[in-house]
Parts: sequence; C-alpha cells; structure tokens
Amino acid sequence: MITNGSSPARRARRLAGAGLGALAVVCTLAAPAPAAPPAASPGTTAARTVTPSEALTDAYLRSVRGNPARLRAFFVAMPKGGDLHNHLSGAVSTEYLVERAAEDGLCVDTQTMTAVEPPCGPGTRPAADARTDAAFAAAIVRAWSMQDFPPDGNGHDHFFDTFGKFGEVTWRHRGDMLADVADTAAEQNQFYLETMVTPASGEARKLAAQVGWNPDLAALHAALTADGRLDAVVAAARKEADDADAEFRASAHCGTAAARPGCALTVRWISQVSRGTSPERVFTQMDVGMRLAETDPRFVAVNLVQPEDGEIALRDYSLQMRMLQYLRGVHPRAHVTLHAGELWPGLVKPADLAFHIGEAVGVAGAERIGHGVDLVHEDGWQASARTMAARQTAVEVPFSSNAQILGVKGAEHPFETYRAYGVPVVLATDDPGVSRVDISHEYQYTAATYGLTYPELKDLARASLQYAFLPGAPLWSGNPTALGYRPQPACRGQLPGTGRPVSAACRRLLAASPKAALEWRQEAAFAAFEYRVLTSR
Repeated sequence: MITNGSSPARRARRLAGAGLGALAVVCTLAAPAPAAPPAASPGTTAARTVTPSEALTDAYLRSVRGNPARLRAFFVAMPKGGDLHNHLSGAVSTEYLVERAAEDGLCVDTQTMTAVEPPCGPGTRPAADARTDAAFAAAIVRAWSMQDFPPDGNGHDHFFDTFGKFGEVTWRHRGDMLADVADTAAEQNQFYLETMVTPASGEARKLAAQVGWNPDLAALHAALTADGRLDAVVAAARKEADDADAEFRASAHCGTAAARPGCALTVRWISQVSRGTSPERVFTQMDVGMRLAETDPRFVAVNLVQPEDGEIALRDYSLQMRMLQYLRGVHPRAHVTLHAGELWPGLVKPADLAFHIGEAVGVAGAERIGHGVDLVHEDGWQASARTMAARQTAVEVPFSSNAQILGVKGAEHPFETYRAYGVPVVLATDDPGVSRVDISHEYQYTAATYGLTYPELKDLARASLQYAFLPGAPLWSGNPTALGYRPQPACRGQLPGTGRPVSAACRRLLAASPKAALEWRQEAAFAAFEYRVLTSR
C-alpha cells in the first residue's frame, strides 16, 4: 500500500503550481523519518509514505506512458541499483562477440554457426567476413542470440545452445568482456554488478577426476584439500581474476583521463558450478567457489548453472543441495544464491516440479534464488514463500529470459505472488546479450505489465542493493520489504543521499560499510533524477 495523506495527482498539481522553489523547500522539510510502524508479519507490507518529489515523478511517468521515446529515456535515466543475476559470457552484446571472433582470427562453421579455431577449412568461414558481409553477420547474430527468434520456436533449446556456439570467443577475454558489460551497467545508471564466471574450470575438473566420487562428503572434502590440492586450484582462480582485473583496467582505461563509465562500477564475482556434470566435479567447484568467497573479497558467492531440467541436474538435484548444506558448515562466510525453479509444467515431469525451490531454501540455505518461476507448482509452496519472507531470501527475476526460455510472462509469472507474500524481489538481466535486452527494459516491462508506480519501482531498485552480497551493515533498518525503507537510527533525521550525512554516527556507518555507502550514493542519484524529471517538464 502507498499513502501520502492525499492523492498523488492532487499534491502533484498543488506543488507544480507552487513552482520548483516551493518543491525544493518541501523536499528539504520532508527529511525527518516517519515514526516506526508496527512490526509486520511475513506476507504483509507496511504502508509506504510517498515524498512530494516521488509523487510528482510518478505523475510524470504516467504522463509519458503514451510516448515511447520519453518513456524509454525515463527508465534509462532512473537509478536502478545493481544487477545480481548476470552471466558474464551471456551479458556481452553479440556484436561484441562477433568482432572479438574476427580479431582472434576465429572461424565460423557455416552449418552450426559455431565459432571454431583456425585454420578455416571446408565448411567454415573466417569470422572477419562478418565485417563486410552483412548477411553473414546477421546470421551469426541470430545464431548467437534470440534476435528474430520465431515466437513458436523452441526458445529453451536455442537460448542455451548459444553458449556453445560462441564459447570459443568468451573464454579468451574475461576482463575485456567485463569492460563491455560494466560500461552498459553504468550507462544504465546502475552502481553495482555481481556477475557469474567459472573460476579455474580446467584445474577444478582435473582435481575432481584425480580424487573421484565419495558419498561421504567430509571424506571427499578432506581428499580435495589434502597436500594443498584445493589451495592450488584456488590460487589458479585468483591468478585468473588478477589477469581479468588487469585486462579490464587496460580495456576501460581506468585511472586515466579517458576512463570509461564502467570504471566507476562496483563489481563482484559469483563462482559458477556446472550442475550437469559429475558429482565429484560439482562438489569440487562448490568447494573452490566457497573458499574463494571466504578468502578473496572479489568473490562473494557460488551458484549452480546449466539447465535445471537437464538429465543430471534433475537426477542429482537433492544431492547437490546436501553438498551445499555440508559446505556451508565448512565455509560459513561464503554466500549462496541458486538457480531454482527455472522450470514449468510440460518441461519436466510433475514430480520434478515439486521441490526445487523448497530444497534450495530449506536444505541448501540459499540466501537468494534465481528465477523461481515454478513456485506455485511446488508442494507446500506457501510455506516456502513464508520462509523466504521471514529470512529475507530474495528472488532474482529476469523477465525476458523467463519468457524466452520457459514461455512464462504476465499473469502466469509468480512475481505478484512473491510480492503478496512479502518475499524480496530484485529485477535482473540474466543474459542480456543473448536476450537482446537491458535492465531498463526489465524495469519498463515490469511497470507496464504489473502497473507499478514510480515509488514501487524505486523500492525494487533499493532492494537490488539491500540484498546484494556486499559487506557491511545496510543503510536501511529491519526488514525493508515488510516495514519499508527506513534508515538506520544513526542516519535518521535527514533524507538519505541529500548531501553529507549530518550525524557523526551516520558518517561512521557509511565509512565502515561498503553496502551502506553504495545505498547512500543511490539515494543521492534518486534525488538528482527526481529533480531532473521535474525541471525538464
């Protein structure tokens, strides 16, 4: 529920009539935080007080809904927090990948449109031909993305097949790819990115093969760590990250007068685990990723990737949840976010729809889940939703890929169900290069499809930093999904983001907490955005 004492339209007309000077005064005087609302149980949401500038910005948003250009400009300019569900190789633009393939001298199999190593033999063409042959370039783009994909086609298979087609390109350029993705995020007015990569993939695979499978997970962990073998894989992963950092800084010209926008973005890595591989390899990748998250601040979490409906992924799902449950005891400071519930009736048997989200939360202890599309098809889904609300287990929602892979959108998607149960929701892109979208598109789609107001969209952006795996205390107190975004006591008495914190205690909080500092930065960006919207009318 959204309340501000009178209708937004009436207050908007009154403030607009008073002029921008009056608006500035009102926004300044609106700084004191409201009294604490009564505690809300999971599944309920406290009334949200709307500030005068939010009401006017919402009125502007409603006024431009029939103007595609101005509507798009609004959503691009709006601060949008962070992207918490992003696969680096699927996030770069397809045109970027085609150009990198050309620069690397790669070839393209003309039957499968797969990038392959040179020399270019029969049935292949140099990727560089795409620079001068527009039809060839367009064919590669269609094969490596969802561009022009027919609505009645098998989007699931085409989407996942793209990664194998451009894989020969992406493994070579982690830092350069990050520069491309970071620029896009910064230009979309985001401040933070958690992006997924597979650290030391070859080394982890070799170690898993050496050790083999042991259903005694403690014994398996001991075998992996014996004689420093796991440490060697972790060291290789850190070296990869060092090289990627150097390549990123060089590509983006960070620290120079020509620094690209992405240099200002805060970036963290999430370690991918290939859920469709052998149990020993899955466990090894989990162990490596969680060790990295505890020992290297650039890494924050692990996540399972590859199709959740794959044969091995389905067969071993419960085993993999138990693996994570065990390893959380070994690596208690490592975060866990999981692809869970990226399923739909008809894609898998009914029995496989019954438990994935429930086990991700209840067994593996996931702090966030990605997709969560099959929620209402699970046994006891209401209890899972209440647990997620109580624990503040956020769901990462990439609407475009859900529609492209599963064919699920609009009222079929559980977005509104999650919100009704008080589950934190964050919007994400997943693989925006493959999907041919950006985060502004996801916000605009959400607003149009579910009728969200500007204050509701603003809180979705706030959630994307609140539930990020950044260290430090948050700017917001309690459970903001249930109780509203109210500053910590140290920062009350001033509208967050409006200048330097007045309170010494608030300044100490921001100095000690990267999370709170980034949230304060976003609040400053919201204040500037709302002012620009109002003064441009």
